[in-house]
Amino acid sequence: MLSEIISSIFKKITYAALRVGRNPEEIKLIAVTKSQPVDKIIEAADLGLRIFGENRVQEAKEKIERIKEFNIEWHMIGHLQTNKVREAIKLFTLIHSLDSERLAIAIDKEAEKLNKVQRVLIQVKLSHEESKYGVEETELERLLQICNNLKNIKVEGLMTIPPYFEKPEDVRPYFRKLRQIRDFLLERYPYLKELSMGMSHDFEVAIEEGATMVRIGTALLGQRTK
Repeated sequence: MLSEIISSIFKKITYAALRVGRNPEEIKLIAVTKSQPVDKIIEAADLGLRIFGENRVQEAKEKIERIKEFNIEWHMIGHLQTNKVREAIKLFTLIHSLDSERLAIAIDKEAEKLNKVQRVLIQVKLSHEESKYGVEETELERLLQICNNLKNIKVEGLMTIPPYFEKPEDVRPYFRKLRQIRDFLLERYPYLKELSMGMSHDFEVAIEEGATMVRIGTALLGQRTK
């Protein structure tokens, strides 16, 4: 039953946090609904989940329009194309995947038109995989400085998607690296509070390394339907 699965996930989050002396309440669970049916999202919302993450703007729009009775916070966790920015700003409370100056300027421009300050995380690329998006570590501070000069963007932290490893422990260096980058920048950019990292198979390791947001899909809602 989904209620038992949700309870089990929260227990794992709690134990992972306590193992390293953290407060479990610091960690937000984002239920990833990519390719999940609306009925499953409604069931999860009925059971108390309130933050949902989508990878695609169009898929999110279709779901959000069908689930208006719940007070749900929607997060954009996939790569965002500049031609989808306007719609994304209308739909999402937080965009996890800001990864370039061009995208930052586009978000700022469209957010101003919509009279909104868009909350974002900067996605950092820590691997050499061509399939992964994100700003290179060497360009991160430059992007932060650019965002500081944009009035309709509010950077709240960093996000990363590490390579997949069968053993969650092998992912630990990537999570630790993102936390170290954030900690190094905190004195100059004290608003970098959030670390979005960790998914279904490795979220406990991510929490041990400082994650404040974990993005959990299949371990929570089951296999995708398409």
